[in-house]
Amino acid sequence: MTIPQQTFLRDAMRRLNMTRDAFASRIGITRRALDTWLLPEESQESRTMPEIVERFVAEIMARQPGPGADAAATQSAYPAAPAHGGAIQFEGRPQLLSVDQFSREAVEDLFRVADMMQPIARRQKISRVLEGAVLGNLFFEASTRTRVSFGAAFCRLGGSVCDTTGFTFSSMAKGESIYDTSRVLSGYVDALVVRHPEQGSVAEFARATNIPVINGGDGPGEHPSQALLDLYTIQREFSRLGKIVDGAHIALVGDLKYGRTVHSLSKLLALYRNLRFTLISPPSLEMPTYIVEQLGRHNHVVVQTENLRAGLQGADVVYATRIQKERFADESFEGYTPEFQINQALVDAVCGPETLIMHPLPRDGRPGANDLSTDLNHDSRLAIFRQTDNGIPVRMAIFATLMGVEHQVRHSMRDASWKSPAYVGPDDAVFHGID
Repeated sequence: MTIPQQTFLRDAMRRLNMTRDAFASRIGITRRALDTWLLPEESQESRTMPEIVERFVAEIMARQPGPGADAAATQSAYPAAPAHGGAIQFEGRPQLLSVDQFSREAVEDLFRVADMMQPIARRQKISRVLEGAVLGNLFFEASTRTRVSFGAAFCRLGGSVCDTTGFTFSSMAKGESIYDTSRVLSGYVDALVVRHPEQGSVAEFARATNIPVINGGDGPGEHPSQALLDLYTIQREFSRLGKIVDGAHIALVGDLKYGRTVHSLSKLLALYRNLRFTLISPPSLEMPTYIVEQLGRHNHVVVQTENLRAGLQGADVVYATRIQKERFADESFEGYTPEFQINQALVDAVCGPETLIMHPLPRDGRPGANDLSTDLNHDSRLAIFRQTDNGIPVRMAIFATLMGVEHQVRHSMRDASWKSPAYVGPDDAVFHGID
């Protein structure tokens, strides 16, 4: 097998749209056996899948393409091209600006690459496929998590990073156009990640260059890499819980008007089937109409409410957001009170034992803040740190695909020479990294 068996099996379950129980039954094995094949190779309980099972699964996949294949041609706003950059293309270039570029099939292809990146992201393997390449992290808004995550992902593939943050460093403060800035920097670096406060501005950067450009957030517009890592997290958590994304109940909470993470995630989830979206926000911060309409066109059920307790009932995923105060002008925060906080008492009262609690971070952890409370930190349903950890393999997969090296990664891996901890955080849940 040319790819890890864990990647092979996860890809098969995604493409066949099966839970672990259903997949185990389909190939005639016990759930316990399947779980041991899915464990990381370094786990003492990991077992090697028999070759006959591998052949059988491959035959099933050949006969039964995944559920997204029939919709691939119509779901993508930017059709996939087989050229450099694979399925991630913007106007014929290997660039990532919007989740609208993806079909469901293209998402699954990217997640297959992300699965392959897991040993590197977990610091057990090393790859140098981007050795000599330079990334320009061009952040016109302050950033910590996104900027460092992109930089770390690029470095873990052997590249190096040049960081810039804020307007004051830039010649744009002296009147230089976006076109000139993009073209000049393209002569210095091999890829750009751009965050800018104005919606649509990253597309201007992309049109001025042929090198890969990734949208790291454009004002209230989109944040495509965040949506991809969020969906990747949902899929991995659901796999552990015996669920699939189709038919799930997703509750989106907080600032849905300016929260670009929920904009991108909603559009990406629209590629799936029979979802129920509960959009929970004050009237002044409701989800933009065009996104609600897009969800409706895909025949999903959409409910809008400002009642937090009622809205969380029965949710499989609770995705909380902070208020985007930097997006406000003279508007008030009317209706967004401390009673809008998601805390341990509320979650215990209205959410099930398998509800997944997510947040794109940063969150306001101060007492009484109208955000995701820190008193949930030891609740295994809280996935925010597993979510951020997943940003590394997903962003590695994006870089590898855009730069045309995704097929070289597997053969480039070698063991890390240092010892990394089994669990990054002292309070990580026991299943973290062992799913």
